[in-house]
Amino acid sequence: MFRPIDGQIARRRITLRVEEQDVHASEGDSLAIAMLQAGFDRFRETPVSGAARAPLCLMGVCFDCLVEVDGVANVQACMVTVRDGMRVRLQRGARRPEVAQ
Repeated sequence: MFRPIDGQIARRRITLRVEEQDVHASEGDSLAIAMLQAGFDRFRETPVSGAARAPLCLMGVCFDCLVEVDGVANVQACMVTVRDGMRVRLQRGARRPEVAQ
């Protein structure tokens, strides 16, 4: 499906967790590409209708690839490089409001 242009260069394999599932990726891949290659066809649900969304542009314009990364919501998966041990959750609905203490 997706192949790096520099297909001749060996890259280190890493493992991240997406929804409690191990996902293997190559160092330097975007999170969106790693998730698509692992078979994820939905990254988030809209807050009003619950409609499924997945990456559309893969360049940070559409915001349809928002996920939670290491506890931080609203991260654009297409703009983040994978890290070994990264923990990702799909985003469902609107994020929780920040409450000042």
